[in-house]
Amino acid sequence: MVRYGFTIRTRTGQRIENVSIIAGSRRDAERRLRQMYLHCEVLECREAEIPRNLAEMGMANVIDLFATSPPTIIQN
Repeated sequence: MVRYGFTIRTRTGQRIENVSIIAGSRRDAERRLRQMYLHCEVLECREAEIPRNLAEMGMANVIDLFATSPPTIIQN
């Protein structure tokens, strides 16, 4: 699987950075993105490979994986 990080502009003109979607292909990730943000414009797309098995990576690589992940904001 691949993690796609999008920077988009919504239909009202608001810029949103770091929308992260895990998908098998960019096409699938954009389809999911457009389900959440109707009529958005994709300004940038970044992709990062997600390893299948974290045990094979080693502790240093696991720490790097979490350190480079985009922040998650939870609003109540």
